[in-house]
Amino acid sequence: MKKKPFVSLILPAYNEESIIVESIGVIVEYMKSKEEKYSWEILIINDGSKDNTGNLADSLAVKYQNVKVIHHPVNLNLGRALQTGFKNAHGDIIVVLDMDLSYSVDHIERMVDKQIMTDAEIVIASPYMKGGKITGVPFVRALLSRTVNRFMRFAAQEKYYTFTGMARAYKAEFIKNLNLKTKDYEISPEILYKAMILRARIIEIPAHLDWSFQNSAGNKRTSGMRVLRTFFSGLMAGFIFRPYIFFLGIGAILMVLALYIIGWIFINTFQIMPTIHIDPQVFDDRFSMAIGAVFKARPHAFFVGGITLMLSIQILSLGFLSLQSKRYFEELFHLNTSILKGNNKLVENEDDNKK
Repeated sequence: MKKKPFVSLILPAYNEESIIVESIGVIVEYMKSKEEKYSWEILIINDGSKDNTGNLADSLAVKYQNVKVIHHPVNLNLGRALQTGFKNAHGDIIVVLDMDLSYSVDHIERMVDKQIMTDAEIVIASPYMKGGKITGVPFVRALLSRTVNRFMRFAAQEKYYTFTGMARAYKAEFIKNLNLKTKDYEISPEILYKAMILRARIIEIPAHLDWSFQNSAGNKRTSGMRVLRTFFSGLMAGFIFRPYIFFLGIGAILMVLALYIIGWIFINTFQIMPTIHIDPQVFDDRFSMAIGAVFKARPHAFFVGGITLMLSIQILSLGFLSLQSKRYFEELFHLNTSILKGNNKLVENEDDNKK
């Protein structure tokens, strides 16, 4: 008989005492209904919660055999929580969800089945692609989120629509060998950026991001994510995809402006030259006198044109340097990933031999 896929569900938790019991209960019942298709486990990563989240998570691990809890002694932020989950997951496929179930549990099956069908390294639940939708998300938050994701889509020059979303399914072998450094909310764009470097197969499926529960009476809670901070960090994360685009773009705009001003100076200079009569009629003398006349009439044009030209050259130089640095980074990242993957296989072989 064909072996059932083993699915590990990772749920980061920070101060989630108001929802953790209900959310885990819903997920457990859902996964039990899918046991004909999947073997499964749930990993709750208690990221240094200051409320009763840790104790409730431990009680859930006692109540449900497939639930495990890993505690961070202090809050290490989302990036570290996910890395802890990836490291300790035993599944063939790793699914990450928000504890508030803003992406309903039926997304689990849809993402896992898509991963199995396409053998993709990453499957993203995307509310911003065609067929996806959002419900109940505050207008400002939704606007900022869409703006950041569109900015990243532009910066990455890729067809993906959702870069910041956490609801994803990963091929375990891939995500465990991906060298991740980000400790905060930027981990989701970092994963996609490094996956694109490695030419990983990334698939998006339409998703429904639903905040109706958060907005219902008695369930309102303060999100651990600060909207503006996340917005600006998202913009900075987008910068890593194609940093040279911004340098080259700004540099090109300044260069066009500088050339326009310099062109204006030369046009006016050659218009004035015929009116200058000196003896002998030496071109250099007439040209310098015409330049002097233009400068006397419009000195600011020389200063603005000169400064703009120098700035454009410097920024364009930074663009070419960043392009070169990015290529070096990608080559080193490829090499580092290959070495890490090889080391992990050696460790696994040693463990199998000991057994």
